[in-house]
Amino acid sequence: MSQFLPSLINALGWALLHFVWQGLLIALFLALLLKCIGPAQTRARYIASYMALLTCMVLPARELCLRLDISYSSTEAGAMSDLPIRLGLNQSSWMNVSAWLEMHLSDIVMVWLLCVALLAMRMGVGLLWIGTYASPRRSKPDLWWQARIDQLSRQFQIQGKVVLRVVDDLSTPLAVGIFRPMILLPGAMLTGMPVDLLEMLVAHEMAHIKRHDYLLNLVQATIEMLLFYHPAVWWISRQIRHDREEIADDLAARVTGEPRRLALALSELANFQFTTPQLAQAAHGGNLMSRIKRLVKPEVSTVNWKAALAILGITTSCLAVYAQANVPVAAVAPVAIVTSAEISQQAMDAAKLANERDGDKKPVINFKDCKPEYPRASIRREETGVVQTSVLVASDGQILKAKVDRSTGFPDLDNAVTSALENCAVKAIPGQVKGENTTLWVKVQYVWKLK
Repeated sequence: MSQFLPSLINALGWALLHFVWQGLLIALFLALLLKCIGPAQTRARYIASYMALLTCMVLPARELCLRLDISYSSTEAGAMSDLPIRLGLNQSSWMNVSAWLEMHLSDIVMVWLLCVALLAMRMGVGLLWIGTYASPRRSKPDLWWQARIDQLSRQFQIQGKVVLRVVDDLSTPLAVGIFRPMILLPGAMLTGMPVDLLEMLVAHEMAHIKRHDYLLNLVQATIEMLLFYHPAVWWISRQIRHDREEIADDLAARVTGEPRRLALALSELANFQFTTPQLAQAAHGGNLMSRIKRLVKPEVSTVNWKAALAILGITTSCLAVYAQANVPVAAVAPVAIVTSAEISQQAMDAAKLANERDGDKKPVINFKDCKPEYPRASIRREETGVVQTSVLVASDGQILKAKVDRSTGFPDLDNAVTSALENCAVKAIPGQVKGENTTLWVKVQYVWKLK
């Protein structure tokens, strides 16, 4: 457990950082895809946007799981070192940034957790706020409108009963609830809006219930909360909310057969003041004017072939970059195998020769200079094993950081190795890229063995 927490923080930090460029690629791909689909295909646009948002959640989760995997962790150092060369980037600048981020990962994760906690509290308050509107103390039933909603439920083929409640201090109709859906009607609209227009707004909310939009919106809000730091997530969410309202308009207009009356109801709705949280499905969501224009004059569906070709090109490029980023196991930094009893000079010489590839050299650490001491408690308990570490060596040979990739199963043995490396008084042989000393990671294995 003592080694799992640092590994989890390291994996989570790098997963969040990698999503910065991954989110940009997802947003760019989605923008071109939406351009290709066109504004008329609202359902296709909605599916594409929602899938993009789910991908935004899947990629960091996948990165986190991979980095917690032992076999992946052992190849991470080599992959991070070789990736800039494969992509034609400046190796020295890349590794300096990588080293700085590595040393501040715990701070990054701490700030992220604090912000997520605050956003979770905000989301919880919003859900409680909606719950107070649905409570019997703040709302009341209406038999006539309940009968009308029962009739609309049959028209929309909704399984189960949809409950209606009238709330005096509400400004727009709301659809809330997952297993027990409920529509909240403002008391002012019952007297301030014609019945036939208000009925169209209720039909819009019934469309949200039919499509389970309240649940989908909660999933969307959770992803926004976890990936709050990326503008691409908020842009994708904005696209989803806009298309969701238009789909509900289309479904309500198709079931009732009154698209123009729904457009008139939306225009009347624009006269009210709105203070509704985004967790609830409100009739005023999206751009009201664009929604009204769509209902009055539907757009013709067209396909943008130029955007389609651009998407194909970007997809090919992304696959090429991904293939380059998957460094094979053979490219992992060489391992220097040593024991507590003796140091094999031949193994060290072999590591130096293996390091020289394409004029580049990996760092070399000699355990003669920073040999860890066998913990006395471990000797009494006869603890032995192999610990694999990744060591960050600066361009001047100073060891900046050491972390455990694979534990011996005994924290005292692991800590002895990392402490000896980080406190080593003698500098290591720095790594080189194109003949220049560079900050690089190197994998080191130490074998604890009793005589």
